[in-house]
Amino acid sequence: MDLTPLAMFAVTFVALLAGYPVALTLAGVALLFALGGIVTGAFSAGDLGFVPGRLFGIVTNQTLIAVPLFVFMGVMLEKTRLAEGLLEGLASLLRRYRGGLALTVIIVGMLMAASTGIVGATVVTMGLMSLPSMLRQGYDPSLATGTISATGTLGQIIPPSISLVLLGDVLSNAYQQAQLNMGIFAPKSVSVGDLFAGAVIPGLCLVGLYLAYIIIRGLWRPATMPAVQATADAGQSWVAALQGLVPPLLLIVAVLGSILAGWATPTEAAGVGASGALLLSLVYRRCDRAVLREVCESTLSTTAMVFFILLGASIFSLVFRGYGGDELVQAWFDNMPGGIWAALAIVMLVIFLLGFILDFIEITFVVVPIVGPVLLAMGVDPIWLGVLIAVNLQTSFLTPPFGFALFYLRGVTPPEVPTQAIYRGVVPFIGLQLLLLIGLFIWPELATWLPHRLSAG
Repeated sequence: MDLTPLAMFAVTFVALLAGYPVALTLAGVALLFALGGIVTGAFSAGDLGFVPGRLFGIVTNQTLIAVPLFVFMGVMLEKTRLAEGLLEGLASLLRRYRGGLALTVIIVGMLMAASTGIVGATVVTMGLMSLPSMLRQGYDPSLATGTISATGTLGQIIPPSISLVLLGDVLSNAYQQAQLNMGIFAPKSVSVGDLFAGAVIPGLCLVGLYLAYIIIRGLWRPATMPAVQATADAGQSWVAALQGLVPPLLLIVAVLGSILAGWATPTEAAGVGASGALLLSLVYRRCDRAVLREVCESTLSTTAMVFFILLGASIFSLVFRGYGGDELVQAWFDNMPGGIWAALAIVMLVIFLLGFILDFIEITFVVVPIVGPVLLAMGVDPIWLGVLIAVNLQTSFLTPPFGFALFYLRGVTPPEVPTQAIYRGVVPFIGLQLLLLIGLFIWPELATWLPHRLSAG
């Protein structure tokens, strides 16, 4: 069997490790292999004629319009310090309880993750906002840094997030392709909203595990998270907390609730979220021309990066399939001992390892289109697969020594906190994520029950 597709993947992998830009590497390697194949007669030049149609399909994809809107929403909440007000308000209520500040970080991080879905932005923001306070209050450095790192990765699984939007769109295309390959010419569809619904229960379960761990550790080792003396202005604390908590919370609930209730598509809900974030910033008088310019520039750069990588990945996928890469993967999985479970386990392991060196965008656009149609044709539920990939990547981004979240937090951590403390701090949270991953394998209904219930209703 022709091993050229594997050579393409290997060359791309080496080029990425060498530091070349992801989008240019994907497209450049693919075009070089296509040119070499045309010269040797191993690749049909006519296949490159599908490139304009693919690129036009990307830029006119209605679902992907949600990406810049969700980015704008998250960046606006961050730059206008509305998220910081949320943290300060909750902290004023919970800091008098043992572990209260850590509980606050998890809750606020969950809400920020839901609004941004970008691991680096959430980790850095939470690190700058909460780490100094936790260290001043006497928290164990490993506990403080571990809590922040783990919370920052929640954007992989808490909807609505950019990672789920991109993953849902890729899985939707892979599901239709898998059915067409099976001879089903009226294929069923799976939407981004279905993946959002599938991620709700696992995401809440993971947050619940985080909160339970902090409470239990506070009882077991109270010295690692001291409480603060209660003050007399409890009434004012409640008022300040509600002022900072309610508006962003209502915005996130409105965005996610409208999607789950079927009142709006993810793109429409993202528009509501972006408009609502802008309105809140104006009401609280946090937005001026300079802030708006900064938010728009950040949104533009992030969106351009996402779509540039998507364009490069689309060209790579086209050439990969032109060399028969999909048949190679299909034959490999079919001949693998252990059937579907072995194939799924290997895919999860590969994605986990790739998470050390690639961001979720590259993995979503490069790896999932290659292995997704094969796994889905073998009978894997697309929603379950999407949630498994999201949790798997979340665990990878948190695992030492190469986890992205650890690098991001190290950049904003004081020098007196050693890197070993950060590594020790994330170990319990990695265990909780693995516990959730095992639970998803044992009970796929954790991911599939709610989407099926909503579709039935």
